[in-house]
Amino acid sequence: MERTLIILKPDCVQRRLIGTVIQRFEQKGLTIAAMKLMQITRELAEQHYAVHKGKPFYPGLIEYITSGPVVVMVIAGPNAISICRKLMGKTFGYEAEPGTIRGDFGSSRTYNLVHGSDAPETAAFEINLYFKPSEILDYTPADYAFVFKPDER
Repeated sequence: MERTLIILKPDCVQRRLIGTVIQRFEQKGLTIAAMKLMQITRELAEQHYAVHKGKPFYPGLIEYITSGPVVVMVIAGPNAISICRKLMGKTFGYEAEPGTIRGDFGSSRTYNLVHGSDAPETAAFEINLYFKPSEILDYTPADYAFVFKPDER
């Protein structure tokens, strides 16, 4: 079972799209293993985005992610990382395909609604920043037998 970190960014929260976006992940058959509403501090944002430090967009990224409440989630399921990234769409809303979260709700280069880990190593690092192991639940939803065959789990 693969896990990924998903952040519904301040623009997603402010536009009241939390439920709509979460529904996309759930309808795809993925499981919410952990979730909380929080305000990301500057310190936490700098840890999260340390790989981008020194890049021209870094200061704006830190300002944006700390500008308001976010919803942070651990999403679990087979191939969760690649599935979530496809559901989110390309980074910039104006480039994202219709049917994706960013394609349906985003038009901006900056306000792109959602963050998702890009690899298993990144996911492990990011999840550890936001959640204690005891906050992450491991359970099987009742409908899993109709979403994934046993050999696909």
